[in-house]
Amino acid sequence: MNAVVVYESVYGNSRQIAEAIAEGLGGVPALAVAHADEGVVGAADLLVVGGPTHMHGMTTSLSRKMAVEGAKEDGHAPVEPGAAEEPGLRAWLAQRAGDGRRAAAFDTRIDRSAALVGSAARGIAKRLRHQGYELAAGHESFFVADAEGPLAEGELDRAREWGRTLAT
Repeated sequence: MNAVVVYESVYGNSRQIAEAIAEGLGGVPALAVAHADEGVVGAADLLVVGGPTHMHGMTTSLSRKMAVEGAKEDGHAPVEPGAAEEPGLRAWLAQRAGDGRRAAAFDTRIDRSAALVGSAARGIAKRLRHQGYELAAGHESFFVADAEGPLAEGELDRAREWGRTLAT
């Protein structure tokens, strides 16, 4: 299977989950959205896309900037290089053409009901379908202990397992 994982990450939690999913898929590339090479993405039979949940949904340029500024002010959360830069997932997904290829969506969020905290994966999945992808699985959420992380215990193993499931 020719697959690729594309992610957006602010504090590194979504990057870690993307890398674990990529490992579960058999060691496929996990690429930050800003570095998602069109040749690699276009050649993939399966596109897995994910990012953090901000303000009940997918990030926006404003929510990313606010998260980066908040981390700087607090001084305790590391920020991924280029976290506030464009393109974000919203803009990147708007330029995709699925042409019936398979895709899957994931997010990172606090372990509370999606009705309370939202889910970026839901919006990612909706956009993938709108762009002509066929969803290979229901969207998946991976949990963080707090808004800035760290990941909850066992989530990397769960992400690897989800990747293995997607591969079959």
